[in-house]
Amino acid sequence: MKKTKIVVATSGASGVNLGIKMLQLLPDTIEKHFIMSQNSKIVLSQEMNDVMTHSNKDISASVASGSFGVDAMIIAPCSMNTLAKIACGISDTLITRCAAVMLKERKKLIIAPRELPFSTIALENMHKLSMLGVIIAPPVMAYYSQQQTLDDMENFIVGKWFDLLGIENELYKRWQSEES
Repeated sequence: MKKTKIVVATSGASGVNLGIKMLQLLPDTIEKHFIMSQNSKIVLSQEMNDVMTHSNKDISASVASGSFGVDAMIIAPCSMNTLAKIACGISDTLITRCAAVMLKERKKLIIAPRELPFSTIALENMHKLSMLGVIIAPPVMAYYSQQQTLDDMENFIVGKWFDLLGIENELYKRWQSEES
């Protein structure tokens, strides 16, 4: 049975822990590939097991080819610089090249922008990508799951991303109507 292949990438610095947490929580049944931008590496250095790590400078890495068969990619967090490059078709790093492959192969691409507030230019880029089928899923929490800790909040966000990828999880309390 073919393992699902997922690329997790982090660009920028703020919120890199969410991308790392997502990577760590992915089930072992998934083949995990990780790309960390140079800015992310400066902020966070951590050992990872069972993960194929790729240099963001290596645009010839396996995950940069449509024939390698990556099933989905998430960029969490995604800097506005990376988002703009993807929206304009610039693929000068492994992260942006993988995103270009996801677009051309019509594979699932999730981008978690990490800006507050969003500029008009960033919103235009997100709109353009959304029209191309990219899922824009910033790390936004909801209060119905009654998070009590930072870990609970992070689990909610990662759980929502897993939902988008079709990965079963019990990372957060699901919405329940009063009748349930």
